Amino acid sequence: MHNSQGRELTFAEAVREGLDQSMERNAQVIVIGEGVPDPKAIFNTTAGLREKFGSERVFDMPLAENGMTGICVGAALSGMRPIMVHQRIDFALLAMDQLINNAAKWHYMFDGKATVPLVVRMIVGRGWGQGPQHSQSLQAMFAQVPGMKVVMPTTAHDAKGMLVAAIEDDNPVLYIEHRWLHQIKDNVPIEHYRVPLGKAKMMHTGDAVTIAAFSYMAIESLMAAKVLMSTLGLSVEVLDMRSVRPLDVTSVVESVQRPGRLIVADTAFRTGSISGELVSEVVELAFSALKTHPVRLASPDYPVPTSPFMAEHYYPGAQTIADAVLEMLGEPRSDDRYRELCSRLQRSGPHDTPNREFTGPF
Repeated sequence: MHNSQGRELTFAEAVREGLDQSMERNAQVIVIGEGVPDPKAIFNTTAGLREKFGSERVFDMPLAENGMTGICVGAALSGMRPIMVHQRIDFALLAMDQLINNAAKWHYMFDGKATVPLVVRMIVGRGWGQGPQHSQSLQAMFAQVPGMKVVMPTTAHDAKGMLVAAIEDDNPVLYIEHRWLHQIKDNVPIEHYRVPLGKAKMMHTGDAVTIAAFSYMAIESLMAAKVLMSTLGLSVEVLDMRSVRPLDVTSVVESVQRPGRLIVADTAFRTGSISGELVSEVVELAFSALKTHPVRLASPDYPVPTSPFMAEHYYPGAQTIADAVLEMLGEPRSDDRYRELCSRLQRSGPHDTPNREFTGPF
């Protein structure tokens, strides 16, 4: 929760502070990953940790993801609390056997007598010509697996609190960061605190449409909601889902009861995405509350091009979300108010770099 001791930190600074405080409190917490001690320090999230805690607790790893993940699983089974870092979620595909067949299954297979308190930080995102192999959002693939928790914090406040909760959890947790969130600031308490895993958070209240959004799409949804209110007087509710598994269906069902309209905004490919799972759950549990069919907003079902020019219209954004809201409500998209909305949502600067115009707070 926010308190008087908070101050403005970026998402990256909040992650670093969560690591620092967790390592101070528990000597069994270690950080390992490709580039962890590098001068760039994983977007500055591990800066200074090696100098403070030493090379026996903060260290690089070779390009052997499956083997090193197995070592981390073994360390977790032995009582340590490893935090493994992948600079891109795509690299974790090389460790699927260890993550899915070992880390996620051990607690169940040994009747709760063994735990795997492993955190795997994975970074997703877009831009800068990342291309098909370095910009995928594969959270739904991992969330299919029982025994694995998958979280995607959006704000700096939640970045720290959810990382602390993940480190203290006795189950494997995949902690997924969108690289376009790293520079966004929020009020972050100084003290060591936890944010529960598996609970959505209200970002913006409204009664016309519910938008349930994951990770960076919550930011785009919030921007759309604010401009829809200021230009057209439409109040849209935005839920930052924060967690992919456990999935907080209850909060979405409660929100949908008011407007009876649902949009789910996701960072992943459309087919097989967690957005489809959430829509299915809501339809099963609250079909009678829906006034119209739910809508999914996600990336198209083809790999993102490397060329910034070709990728310009690949990702859905605030304009896509606002248009979906207006279509769902039967509102016109041709008058002066709509043109004003489009003007307000238009970004300045390159489309393939983070939106520097949005820095918080929430």
